[in-house]
Amino acid sequence: MKIYNTMTRKKEEFVPLVPGEVKMYSCGPTVYNFFHIGNARPFIIFDTLRRYFEYLGNKVTFVQNFTDIDDKMIKNANEQGVTVRELADRFIAEYFQDAKGLSIREATIHPRATDNIDAIIKTIEALIEKGYAYEAEGDVYFETARFAEYGKLSGQPLEELAAGARIGVDERKKNPMDFALWKNKKEGEPAWKSPWGEGRPGWHIECSAMVNRYLGETIDIHSGGQDLIFPHHENEIAQSECATGKPFARYWMHNGYINVNNEKMAKSKGNFFTVRDVAAKYDYEVIRFFMLSAHYRSAINFSDELLHQSETGLERLYTCLYNLEFMQAKAQKKAITPDEEALLARLDTFKTQFCDAMDDDLNTADAIAALFDMARFINSNVTAESAPALIEAALTKFRELGSVLGILYKEQEDSVSDEVKALLQKRKEARQNKDWALSDQIRDELKAMGVEVLDTRQGMKLNIKRHADA
Repeated sequence: MKIYNTMTRKKEEFVPLVPGEVKMYSCGPTVYNFFHIGNARPFIIFDTLRRYFEYLGNKVTFVQNFTDIDDKMIKNANEQGVTVRELADRFIAEYFQDAKGLSIREATIHPRATDNIDAIIKTIEALIEKGYAYEAEGDVYFETARFAEYGKLSGQPLEELAAGARIGVDERKKNPMDFALWKNKKEGEPAWKSPWGEGRPGWHIECSAMVNRYLGETIDIHSGGQDLIFPHHENEIAQSECATGKPFARYWMHNGYINVNNEKMAKSKGNFFTVRDVAAKYDYEVIRFFMLSAHYRSAINFSDELLHQSETGLERLYTCLYNLEFMQAKAQKKAITPDEEALLARLDTFKTQFCDAMDDDLNTADAIAALFDMARFINSNVTAESAPALIEAALTKFRELGSVLGILYKEQEDSVSDEVKALLQKRKEARQNKDWALSDQIRDELKAMGVEVLDTRQGMKLNIKRHADA
């Protein structure tokens, strides 16, 4: 598998430190509110990467943190009249609700910054002892000039980064680019005891401390959104490598930005959406499918039109899946023919096409194209008259590849409401009683609800529309 490494700015063959094992760290949310669609993209992308590594037979240790102490946490907690811990508990629970909807699996470990204060203090102490950090009136700063390679991830030397950065004046710093590792306690803020007095950690240091605690001094992959390259990931590298004397991460992966209707997402523009907002109109699975429909490093435009296209595309794949399930349930016992053996072999070519795409820097867009090619092949060549072995193989492989992307997991009965289920039962009884008028009437009612009923020789078959306006 080849991965585009932000550090080297080229695709490289991925070779883990330990064969068959992958250690990954991905920056998680600051849990002061529901996470937005921009956050959702890296969560979905790197969940998919993890799934693919595991599909290839690797043991993956995946760590994604929760930032549960920072200025936004404190501000929102004060506004809501709750403690920072209570705010964090609430929105961590909300994160898991949205993540479950998006089919994002829980990380191997989800550490919280405030549960790792001891590891953070230990890392800061090491940096001070080695001369890379200094204390100033209860604050502790990392001295960027002491790290000769500062700027290597973003590809800019310290002087250029300083010229382009918006930095507040602080006379206690040796250099304006020095950043806080520990912040002295302010009135009304949560604080923890430390060798430098009561205070709280800076943002960057938490990730370095947690990577070291849960994954070790050097990891295989560190990932996150493109906006984290500087200063967050740049600062992580500096403090981690200075503290341990070892390379921090061997591969760096960053996803592109999300625009909304071709404009940068911003609260001031009124185009800022949480995943919970979008999920009120579109199924969570549609959101995931949309995010995977473009290459992760490219910018992606978020709009109703494109979501609707994703909804339609996902529906086509589900139609193929449910057709196979229907055929499997109704299949007659029969031996597979030589022609069907040839079709079985053709099915494997789509798996190869899929894996080739995923091996090319996680090209989920082309992997989805392989799924559509496979669906067209199945629709043209697998029928209710096919041998059970062919139907079973097609269904198994189709589900298998969908699972790698975290899609096509819903059972058909889960796609319809209790009202639809009741109408289907009522129609079944009408047909048993040869009440064709009532049967047709119910079929029309169901069609208006987005459920098309087809009467076949094998029994009643459903086509379910997932459009938001269905």
